[in-house]
Amino acid sequence: METVCGEIVPVLGTGFVQYVSHMGDDLTVVNAARVSFNKESTEFSGKDEKLIQYLAKHKHWTPFAHPQITLRVKAPISIRTQLFKHKQGFVENEVSRRYVTDEPEFYIPQWRSKPTNGAKQGSEDFIDNDAVNDGLTELYAESVKTAHAHYNFLIGSGVAPEQARFILPQGTYTEWWWTGSLAAYARVYALRSDPHAQWEVRQYAEAISFLIEPLFPVSWKALTAL
Repeated sequence: METVCGEIVPVLGTGFVQYVSHMGDDLTVVNAARVSFNKESTEFSGKDEKLIQYLAKHKHWTPFAHPQITLRVKAPISIRTQLFKHKQGFVENEVSRRYVTDEPEFYIPQWRSKPTNGAKQGSEDFIDNDAVNDGLTELYAESVKTAHAHYNFLIGSGVAPEQARFILPQGTYTEWWWTGSLAAYARVYALRSDPHAQWEVRQYAEAISFLIEPLFPVSWKALTAL
């Protein structure tokens, strides 16, 4: 299936990953590698596929840094923070609540139990108790509703948006344009799709993969098979 401009993969309620544009293809990767020998391919062949597999296997990552992909992402603030830790090969521009006062939206989590065996981060399985889940969601929704009301009160009272935003919770959605190289996105996928990564961020990693794989099918398969 081919990725088309504007294609959106829903993630976490009203969150999403959206394809904006890209530059290059699998042929770009092999030609970036072949320039070392002053060679160039005009059509992608089985020989080029083997070259890509070799480059990925031996971690020759620079040819994969030439193709670029731009995505638009909507995610809770805490998940955005995790994704923004990936700096090499990326640039991002985010919606700023210093300037906009649009009505905020909030992620409603599926609750999981805390980690065991002394782990400092992460979580266990989803809580399998409807009564407990309903109670936790009610508490969360009440807190979010209060923060939302207080945010609007601050804005209505003339407080600067750059200060009023302080009251919004970590579950508030934010959006950004995210441009990065093929190599950079492959690193994000490798780290954020790992079973030890937070469940929510894993959903974004899979959405990113869904959009990028059709654009660079040979390279993405080689990079993510490592």
